[in-house]
Amino acid sequence: MLKAVNITKSYGGLRVLKGIDLQVEKGGIVSIVGASGAGKSTLLHILGTLDTADGGELFVNDIAVHGLKNSNDLARFRNKNIGFIFQFHNLLPEFTAIENAAMPGFIAGNRSEAEVKAEAEKLLKRLGLSHRLHHKPGQLSGGEQQRVAVARALINNPSIVFADEPSGNLDSASADALHHLFFELRQEWGQTFVIVTHNIELADMADQKYVIEDGMIL
Repeated sequence: MLKAVNITKSYGGLRVLKGIDLQVEKGGIVSIVGASGAGKSTLLHILGTLDTADGGELFVNDIAVHGLKNSNDLARFRNKNIGFIFQFHNLLPEFTAIENAAMPGFIAGNRSEAEVKAEAEKLLKRLGLSHRLHHKPGQLSGGEQQRVAVARALINNPSIVFADEPSGNLDSASADALHHLFFELRQEWGQTFVIVTHNIELADMADQKYVIEDGMIL
């Protein structure tokens, strides 16, 4: 599903990633852990095409992503193949849960608005939010907002979902529910996840755990 070879990244004179190799199998759940400043989020953003590496190769579904130099090509690839879940939800406050979940589908433009909304409704109901479809983010709990973010990440049926500290802003009960949700989605739909986390319990639940220290995989 994903293969990264000798990924390097520097900011100014600071070498953040010093040659990262990793791979993720289809339907796998992979965790990336390490101390703050070790390069976890930088790596995740490069794997998810939100940032570019200085060197190395990145393949997703056998597509050479490092060869996509045009920003429009990268944006189209990202919208079609990749879903994102962030620590702070990043929901648009003026839109309802169903509208937020549907947004990447509207941007893709390959389905009608009605089809995208129907899929968003289906996802939100699966995630336990059937009673919250028309609520705005300010009317939702933290755990409910994060489930809307999960639905948004899944709306275009991505090949892989990247999650950056997805439970870092949740209480323990909501965090535990979210962690188990990832594994349920893998079981039901074969969804692939790469998760950066400080949560040791979640990290240890993964099929494979990568530990980053000083810009390198241990």
